[in-house]
Amino acid sequence: MHRRFLAAFTAGFLLACTAVASSAQIAGAGNDAQAKAEILVLVQRYMQSVDAADPALGATVWSPTPDVSFINPVGHEHGWDEIAAEVYTRLMGQTFSKRTLKNSSDIRIHVYGGAAVVEFDWDFVATMRGNGAPVHTTGRESQVYVNLPGKGWRLVHVHYSGPPVSVPSNGRF
Repeated sequence: MHRRFLAAFTAGFLLACTAVASSAQIAGAGNDAQAKAEILVLVQRYMQSVDAADPALGATVWSPTPDVSFINPVGHEHGWDEIAAEVYTRLMGQTFSKRTLKNSSDIRIHVYGGAAVVEFDWDFVATMRGNGAPVHTTGRESQVYVNLPGKGWRLVHVHYSGPPVSVPSNGRF
């Protein structure tokens, strides 16, 4: 009798654990889908803020804290104040009279609990403010978002670079 009770208890326990794990996975999948949708809106707003060279709009995407960072081919900014001044005001606003930043690939969003990594390829078309010369660049970008209590998802790091370069084959690739 003791063995039957133990077997029945173990089977019931395993079924309960399986049910809890399944519902947790389903809940997690729903949370991931919701997080991805929220982050996608922020990525689109980020692109709008670059197009407009608008640090006020950018502040609705970025965490306005000193620990955020932005790595790009012409600099490495630390803290929201520096990003607002250098990226939005100086680089985008004072260098270009018009800007259009668009993604040129699928936007991939990977959610890891309260953090997420976004990756995409971009296409940037602009007009130089000083001489009206056209500018067209392409590249890749990764962004890191965190879900801050009471504030929701916020951008904390951007790293962008040019497109991949072809490496001459030496028989190893």
